[in-house]
Amino acid sequence: MLPDNEDTLKAHLKALHRSLEERGEVDDELEMLLRQLDGDIKHVLDRRAQDPDATTYGLASRTQELTARFAIRHPHLEPALRELGNILASMGI
Repeated sequence: MLPDNEDTLKAHLKALHRSLEERGEVDDELEMLLRQLDGDIKHVLDRRAQDPDATTYGLASRTQELTARFAIRHPHLEPALRELGNILASMGI
């Protein structure tokens, strides 16, 4: 994995968290799912740091599912979640 990709991912996650905190419109279900996704991403990055050949996939598709699921209730999150999914997919995660 290229360091730039990881830096981009981390910056995007920070921006997403900041946006969520500023808006304060996130329901408990979405907050729980996003925290779980955030933890899973951190776990995958740690795992890849220890073993670059480790199989780490599925988070991009899960992010896309979240995007579709919450696009109607939280349209302001849709672009950020879609971009997060694209970043993860480009990293092979």
